[in-house]
Amino acid sequence: MNEEINQTLPSQRLAGMGVKLPPVAKPVADYVPALTTAGQIFTSGQLPFIDGKLALTGKVGAEVSLEEAANAARTACLNALAAAAGQAGGIDGIQRVVKLTVYVASAPDFTAQPTVANGASAVLTEVLGPQGQHTRSAVGVAVLPLNSPVEVELILESNAASF
Repeated sequence: MNEEINQTLPSQRLAGMGVKLPPVAKPVADYVPALTTAGQIFTSGQLPFIDGKLALTGKVGAEVSLEEAANAARTACLNALAAAAGQAGGIDGIQRVVKLTVYVASAPDFTAQPTVANGASAVLTEVLGPQGQHTRSAVGVAVLPLNSPVEVELILESNAASF
C-alpha cells in the first residue's frame, strides 16, 4: 500500500481530496508570487485568500481561534503550492518540499504557533506524500499584511528545468 501511495501523482492526490489549486494570487506590491533558481522554487509569503478575498483577519489567540488559524494556514499553503506549481509546470513538477515557514499574527500570550503551522504541514503531506515532508519554522509576529492571521512561505525542489 505504501508503494502505491508513493507512486500516486500529486495531481491525483488533489483530485482524490476534491481540491483544486486556486488561481495564483496577484501580488499586492512589487514582487512575484514565486521564483525558480538552481532547481529550487521560492514562494513569496502567501496569505489565506479565497476567491481573491482574505478568509479572515485578526490576531490568533484573540479574534481568531486556533482551529480557524490552522485552517487559514492550510489555505495559505494551498495558495503557495499554486504559486510553486506555476513555476514547476504543474503540481506534478514539484519534486519535494524543503522548507515551510509559517508566520502567525499572535496575541501577546499566544504560544501555539506550531499547532497553527500543522494546518500547512498536513496539506503538504496530503498532496505530495513523502515528498511533502519538510523542515519548518513557526514564527509569532505582531502583525501581518492586511491584518492576516497567517502567512506561509515555501522552498521546494522542482523537476522542471531551472531558469
